[in-house]
Amino acid sequence: MTPVEVIQGDSPIVLGLPHTGTWMPDEMSARMNDTGRALADTDWHIHQLYDGILPGATTVRAMFHRYLIDANRDPSGVSLYPGQNTTTLVPLTDFDGKDIWDQPPTEAEIAAHRDQYHAAYHAELEAELQRVRAKHGVAILYDCHSIRGDIPFLFDGRLPDFNIGDNLGTTCDPRITTAVAAICEQAEGYSSVTNGRFKGGWTTRHYGRPDEGMHAIQMELAQSTYLTDEAEPWAYDAEKSARLRAHLTQILKTLADLAPSLGGAK
Repeated sequence: MTPVEVIQGDSPIVLGLPHTGTWMPDEMSARMNDTGRALADTDWHIHQLYDGILPGATTVRAMFHRYLIDANRDPSGVSLYPGQNTTTLVPLTDFDGKDIWDQPPTEAEIAAHRDQYHAAYHAELEAELQRVRAKHGVAILYDCHSIRGDIPFLFDGRLPDFNIGDNLGTTCDPRITTAVAAICEQAEGYSSVTNGRFKGGWTTRHYGRPDEGMHAIQMELAQSTYLTDEAEPWAYDAEKSARLRAHLTQILKTLADLAPSLGGAK
């Protein structure tokens, strides 16, 4: 299994896909319980949802599952949201707080997985962002995510449909966030928020360096916007997805058009 899939394009946009992979080594899957083996916390079908909506966009996709090691967590293990329930670099529970392992990985195994998978994903992502920035003078990382909209263990109430994160305005030029937020707010039948429960994961925070011509923004979608149900079998809903893809297309095209005005790296 190749841990990372890269599709190179010539656009200033790079799509990060850290949580759509479902591959787990057999020996690790055997050490999980039934809850863990269900892989319920996958960003189901997100790669399919975004496929082809911006010709020329580069995509970097982790093929391994986040339960093996989470490519969107700080490799040092520092929490993204101190004081709040969240999952760790190697999750021990699912999003509902239920144990997922009969025999959790050891510290040595976690270190090995970090080197073999987490580091591999970020090496490819860094390389593509640098390549795109060298070509355009600027790169925009759009980090693609989805999650169930109702998870009491992680947040109160119902999650909005579009959850935009720029870590409180620090990871990208404000024109990027303004443009994305405006499209989401005008999308009929959808709700949206900026820097709500999800302010941008480690990927967005790590690569978002606007002064260097590197911009990053996260989009966390409620899975009800494109799945038939937020439950097994996690079926992709073609009608819902077509409606959502129209808005996602507008977002990515707007960002691609905006890129030349952002200026190059200093």
